[in-house]
Amino acid sequence: MVKLIVAKASNNIIGKDNDLIWHLPADMRFFTQSTKGHIVIMGRRNWDSIPLKYRPLFGRINAVVTRNKDFSHSDCDVFHSIEDSIEYYQKNNPELDIYIIGGGQIYDYSIKNKLIDEMLITYIDQSYEGDTWFPEFNESDWLKEMIMDYKQDEKNPHNFKVYRFLKK
Repeated sequence: MVKLIVAKASNNIIGKDNDLIWHLPADMRFFTQSTKGHIVIMGRRNWDSIPLKYRPLFGRINAVVTRNKDFSHSDCDVFHSIEDSIEYYQKNNPELDIYIIGGGQIYDYSIKNKLIDEMLITYIDQSYEGDTWFPEFNESDWLKEMIMDYKQDEKNPHNFKVYRFLKK
């Protein structure tokens, strides 16, 4: 199954200067628990944004999609199209879920080209300034279910909700 996982602000911002804007350990834990043991596909800029001490993302098969034919890295599989990466893993690791983890162009392309079966979207109850947005999508094409309602606490400065969207 091909899934998308993202955290977005109330104004659809997902990042600024190739980095996360917020610090929500509870949502990061949700991301880790969801993706661990599976495949994560990301764009090259997203790969570059992961701090070296966390790269590759531990306990997951890491894949990078890039237009740069010269890019290679020993810690990840490299593909030059999202479709090629999905096809490869569906053939070679059919028992694992595939998670699209960003960034903005990867999300946009995956949604517009209907490559996603399920989305896990964290809605942060706060607006931010940024330069990367999560794309608009037609919610009526999806079944929506809230799976987490988290209230801010001393470690997580904002309320957030996580919704699962299943393709109809």
